[in-house]
Amino acid sequence: MDIILIPGMWLDGSSWERVVPLLEQAGHRAHPLTLPGMESRDADRSKITRQDHVDAIVAAIDAATPPVLVVGHSASAATGWAAVDARPERVARLVCVGGFPIGDGEGDPGGYPVVDGEIPLPDWSEFDEADLVDLDDAAKATMRERAIPTPARVAQDPQRLSNPRRYDVPVTVICPEFTSEMLRGWVEQGLAPVRELGRIRNVTYVDLPTGHWPQFTKPEQLAAEILRSV
Repeated sequence: MDIILIPGMWLDGSSWERVVPLLEQAGHRAHPLTLPGMESRDADRSKITRQDHVDAIVAAIDAATPPVLVVGHSASAATGWAAVDARPERVARLVCVGGFPIGDGEGDPGGYPVVDGEIPLPDWSEFDEADLVDLDDAAKATMRERAIPTPARVAQDPQRLSNPRRYDVPVTVICPEFTSEMLRGWVEQGLAPVRELGRIRNVTYVDLPTGHWPQFTKPEQLAAEILRSV
């Protein structure tokens, strides 16, 4: 199966480098994406929009052999969901890693500071302690060294969805810094960030206890869960 891997904020396709070999060893074709504006720190991000990222994911889906597995980390669970909305007939399942689908008209709730039209990786003190579990000093240093600012409009632009067939596409949510029990509770309460998740007909919740970046902290376990979702 073709597996499209979408990095979250501040990351490029290389962030999946410890996951890709494990998926390929299992006989699948992994496609880690580097989204527009994330090619390097020197890339021009001034005009990159949320739709630009969605279009890049849709193009990868169109280039793959269906049915396709789409994996989105963090905020890219939302742009991955928009790509599912555009191509529900080609996607077998969306796997969200530490993130959720968001509904039409919604934006990213992170609220990280914008500097000159982009969002640099904040100081580690800005993250919750749960986000940083298993991310040691060496890993933090490596991630900061490689981090690329995210275009501000990717986070700020409202999500645009129009196809109700998206709700028929199964979704797996891998829960790293929060538990599946917590997430189910948020869905039952109808909290805004997970309201769209409550509308999806087939949702599987998976616990993977670690911090927000399991592709760095527990790549073997993350790959195993992605393969299980296949």
